[in-house]
Amino acid sequence: MPKRVLTGRVVSDKMDKTVVVSVERRVMHPLYKKFIRRSKKYHAHDEQNACKTGDVVRIEESRPLSKLKRWVVIERVTVAHSVAAADV
Repeated sequence: MPKRVLTGRVVSDKMDKTVVVSVERRVMHPLYKKFIRRSKKYHAHDEQNACKTGDVVRIEESRPLSKLKRWVVIERVTVAHSVAAADV
């Protein structure tokens, strides 16, 4: 069975080797038929502490790494603007 892969934005990087990723999805309201946004936060393992707040990352499900961590960061899709401006 393939592992699930999600894309979301890093909302916290204050822990060591862990980031909190907020993943948004659009669902249709059952009565009003309007699309609404639902979000959920996932704790993901970031081995190199490379991801910063605001980055867009892809995460993949894995075995349980701790009480809350069941996801691993695969790649950084985009880098946050404030971090990119500070590096230049």
